[in-house]
Amino acid sequence: MRKPSRRQFLTNAGKAAAVTAITPFLAGRSARAAANENAEGPFIHHVYFWLKNATSQDDKAKLVAGLKKLSAASTIDRFYIGQPAPTNRDVIDRSYAVSWLLFFKNKADQDAYQTDPIHLKFIEECSSLWSKVIVYDSVDV
Repeated sequence: MRKPSRRQFLTNAGKAAAVTAITPFLAGRSARAAANENAEGPFIHHVYFWLKNATSQDDKAKLVAGLKKLSAASTIDRFYIGQPAPTNRDVIDRSYAVSWLLFFKNKADQDAYQTDPIHLKFIEECSSLWSKVIVYDSVDV
């Protein structure tokens, strides 16, 4: 059996975490109903940010403040702002500074979020802070 690459592992772990996170939304509904709602069901958008000045607590605080303002976008159902947990295993990537986990009711809401003036203002005001961004989007299986 071949060992998966770090990227493959993180991708699969992200999908598994998303499925675990949305399980409460599916409770009480038939598997068929959940499968039919795949296109219209919960949409998870997880963004990881790496700061240009990785050790700058001020830049991190500015990014977090920007994300808190961004959370006012009307199509966001729920959100969570995080940072790397103090865990150390070979499969854990702790190189990012801040994560932004968003739950939308469906893909259409996420699509609307992408062009929301609040989102565009966030990019305008905060993009100078980060050197890299990776996004993992997921839907129900």
